[in-house]
Order: sequence, then structure tokens, then C-alpha cells
Amino acid sequence: MAKIGINLKEGTLTKDAERIVGIDLGTTNSVVSYIKNGEAVAIKNESGKSALLPSIVHFAEDGSILTGVAAKLKLEEAPERTVFSVKRLLGKSFEDLEKIQEFISYKIIDGGEEQLVKIQMGEKFYSPIELSAELLKELKRRVEKHLGESISKVVITVPAYFNDSQRQATKDAGKLAGLDVLRIVNEPTAASLAYGIGRGNENEEIVAIYDLGGGTFDISILRIQNGIFEVLATHGDSFLGGDDFDKKIMDHWLNQNPSLKEQVRKDASLRQKLRLEATRAKIQLSTSESYQSTIGPTPISIDKTTFENEIRSLVQKTIASCENALKDASLQKKDIQRVIMVGGSTRVPLVVSTVGDYFAQDVYNDVDPDLVVALGAAVQADILAGNQKDMLLLDVTPLSLGIETIGSLMDTIIPRNTKIPASLAREYTTSVDGQTKLKVAVYQGERNLVEHNRKLGEFILSGIPAMAAGIPKLEVSFILDADGILKVRAKELRSGVNQTVEIKSQYGISEEEMAKMLIDSITHAESDIAIQALRSTEVEAQQVVRASEKFLQQHATILSKEELDNTNKLVASLKESIGNMSKDEINKRMEALNSYTRPFAEKALDYTIKEAMKGKKISE
Repeated sequence: MAKIGINLKEGTLTKDAERIVGIDLGTTNSVVSYIKNGEAVAIKNESGKSALLPSIVHFAEDGSILTGVAAKLKLEEAPERTVFSVKRLLGKSFEDLEKIQEFISYKIIDGGEEQLVKIQMGEKFYSPIELSAELLKELKRRVEKHLGESISKVVITVPAYFNDSQRQATKDAGKLAGLDVLRIVNEPTAASLAYGIGRGNENEEIVAIYDLGGGTFDISILRIQNGIFEVLATHGDSFLGGDDFDKKIMDHWLNQNPSLKEQVRKDASLRQKLRLEATRAKIQLSTSESYQSTIGPTPISIDKTTFENEIRSLVQKTIASCENALKDASLQKKDIQRVIMVGGSTRVPLVVSTVGDYFAQDVYNDVDPDLVVALGAAVQADILAGNQKDMLLLDVTPLSLGIETIGSLMDTIIPRNTKIPASLAREYTTSVDGQTKLKVAVYQGERNLVEHNRKLGEFILSGIPAMAAGIPKLEVSFILDADGILKVRAKELRSGVNQTVEIKSQYGISEEEMAKMLIDSITHAESDIAIQALRSTEVEAQQVVRASEKFLQQHATILSKEELDNTNKLVASLKESIGNMSKDEINKRMEALNSYTRPFAEKALDYTIKEAMKGKKISE
């Protein structure tokens, strides 16, 4: 049977299978690779010097966008317009990112509760999805120039510990870049493919993949036999990597030089210069005993011992994850036959020695740790293309998925480390007589209370026949596909009333919308995305208006006349923009309102406490 594909560039149908490439969209660097004469090859830049594309995006004053090396050169010159570590922003809320505010120079805007953050560049606002898409576009250009043909089908890798919203954001970025993302693959799993483990070997092998990159860490335990790669367990931290090693060095220098600390706080350019020096120091200390340099007139230095002492606690955090992964897999250290090192940060000698000591064996680090994931992605792409029929990949979901039940508790339906794709269901009933609706709120995480987990979405199952409490039989099914993307179905079994929805983040681009606009999106992808972004911004602005008006009604007495007047003007200005102005203008007015009213919450809390304490005495 002939394979039918869609050429996203030409907008035509093709009968021959297209070439599929693999992409490692990394925190520090990104790489694209493909299979050439049966071997995975990473594609180098035009100069032929490096296959690494720095994951950096620069927005020039004239509106042009630079990526990669060209953008990296702008870090010191224009740090406020240059975004690095884009991957760390994917699927994150403003609260998630507060701890790195001092580490970066570009402006992150709070999108509100459970909303994706925005990055402000002058008068424009960008989502992490749009930034990631720029990097993917550059990789697409690189591979097309190298191969001399149009490329649309790709496999993209993500950290095994990426949650559902981060995986969806990665797929959305691919769509915006004009790519058909066939599969999202866990990075450690891709690394095992790059090493060729299991090919032509019938013996079972248990392998640990230790992946420490620029911004994320994963440890995965795999069982490999007869070309079948089965992930037994995965653990990690989506906010731990080489960037944190750099920050430790920066903090060391700033603590040694209080005057420099004050200068860096005020000067974004100087802060980026210091960050780049910290990166150079980290790299040099992998082969040298010390590092010396200057920041302006201030000398800075650090030796290998000091560096290792500074990062030791971070490295130990990765070992704790290794212990958890082994526990989840019901294995002991002695059961691990190979330990494979992945990610540029595994070049740090302390990392290598600590991991080797923990597992009591020499680690495998022969393949370039910066390229190994992308090379494995190319192998996976080749499997999907049907060129390696003797290999099969089984993956697992990294976090538990469940729904909120009475008492704000999370009831897990798909436990973490369940092999995917998977479909599991659980029955519930009503708690109130005559209940005709059921709210299904979906969460991801490992804690018992939903407030400690991440909310993925919710929907209402309506039309339930009115019955006494406990009589209806409500089945909630979770269907998790091979990319780790979730669909939820709720059904009342007695009546047959049911509803199925795809749970996606509020910023996401739904698969249903993409299917309806498939042909148009081939030629009008950017305009389609722009429309979607505008509508999302308008909805968010309406929520901010309602919240502000409610606050003014409840707390008008604690605000001054000037505060009331200014707030009402800002609310009116935001109202005027909804439905009439651009996404960036709405965002600008929304941020102005949020910035002005932010101190009011603390003021209201102080007033409430004061009122509650009136006439009460605190006993000694």
C-alpha cells in the first residue's frame, strides 16, 4: 500500500514517503540530524564548523529576527532584546519562573493564573511557542539547504520529565514552524537509540540513561531486548541543568565582590557578560584547575575545587532522582548493566565521577553528549519511515494523571511510568440528589491535594438524568497517545450521555482546529496562529477586566481617590482595546493595569487582617 503524505511547503499530496529528520530542541543548543547511508548524521552550519545551533533568539530594532550564533553575539550588546534558554519557558507559569528573573535580562510578563508567560520585546509580546518556532524554522532551513529538498516531517525530542503542557507546546512550536511533528520522543530514549544498544542482541540488558543538559535533568531506566526499548521508569527535574552551574559560579563571584553585585543588578549588559564568563569558567574547569578573567576593572577567579563545592548539592539532587527511578523500576544499582551519559553538562568531571561512584561502574560517554539525542531522534525518524522494521519503542508517561474529587483531592487514573500509548478508565457517581452536571477537572502530578499539582484543563458533562445520589454510573476514561498528549472521555453508563475532549493548555493550538484548517494552514500558518493568539489575548483581557471591576467593588473604601480614578481609566482603556486592537496593544494595556494594581492585593490583605483583629487581644 502506497504511503500518502502532505507536503506542507507545496500544499500537495505525495504518494512516496518523505524523508523524516530528527530534532533535539535543547535549552542551550539545538541540533537537526538525519540518516545517511544507514548512519545518523548531525547537520553542521554553513561554515561546516559546528552542528550546534545556539538556542538564542534576538529581536532587532528594525523588526528582523536573528537566531543561533548571530543572536548569541547580541547577548552583551542588547541583552534586553535577546532571549536564551527558551526551552525553560515552555509550559511554565510566571510563578514557575520567578526564581530565574535575576538570571535573565529580557522581560517576562505574568500571563495570569494557569496562563503561559509572555516575553515583552519593545511594543511586541511573544509566547515561548513563537520563540521556539523561530529556532525550529532555522533548523528547517539548515537541513533543507544541506539536502537540497523540502523537509516537513520531523521527530522532536523532549526531556522525559516534560509534562503534558510542555509537550503540547513543543508540538505547537513545530506547527508554527511549518513542520509536521510525527512523534515527541523522550531524550533519554533517543540517546539509547543513538548508541545502538539492543541491535542484533537477543540478551536482555538494563540500561540507565543519565541526561544532564543546559536546563533539564532526566534519568531513565530501560529494558532492551530484541530491538525492543522499554522504559521501566523515569525521574528528573525540568529545572536543573548547566544553567544552574553557571548561576552558582555567578553567585560566587558576586558574593566575593559586593560592588560588582550592585553594578550587575543595575546593568543588564554587565549581567550577561558575567553569565557568559561563568559559562566559559565552567567549560575551562573541566580540563583546568582554575579560571581567571575580569569584568571591567574587577578581577574574577575560581578554582576547580571551589566550583565543585558550589555545584555538589545540585549533582547530589540528580543522584536522588537516580535512586527514585531505581525504586520505581523495582531495581537495585547492581541490576544496571550500562550507564550512558547524555547532555553537555555531563562533561563536568564531578558529574562523571559522582555518577560512576553511585552506580559502581565506568560510565559510557563515547558519543558526543551534545549530539547524541539528535542522532537518536534521527534513528527514531528512520523507524517511523519504515526503514528499521526490527526495532520497536515503548515509552512511559513521566507524571501521574487524574481528576479532582471531593475534598480537592486528586484521584489518579493513569499512574506515572505507565507505558504509552495507554487507555485507562475509572467509575464515579454523583454526591448530590438530582445532579445533572459533572465537572471534570484534570490534573497532573504526584501530590494528594490538587493545589500542589498542575491543572491541565476541565470540562462539563451535562445531560445526566436526575437520579438519587450514588445511582448514576459515571465512567471517566483517559486516552494517552504516543506523544504523551491526553484525551479525556466522560460517560454516564446508564443513559449513554458522553463527551470526549482533548485536554490542552489554555494557550495551545487544538488538533481539531488544525484539522479543520489543514489546507489553509499549509499556506497561511502564520496568519492562522496570529488570529488564535489575538483571541486568546482578548479572552485573557476580559478576565482581567472582570477581576479588576470585582476588586474595585469589594475594596473601593481602602483606595484613595487617585488610585480609584487611575484604575478605572486603565480598566476602561483595556476594555476599549478588546475587539478593536492588536494582540500587542491589548497586552500592553493589560500589563499597565496589572502593574498599577499589583500592590493593591497586599493593601487589601493588610486591611482585612486589621479589621479581623479589631477588639481582640493577643494573650501573652
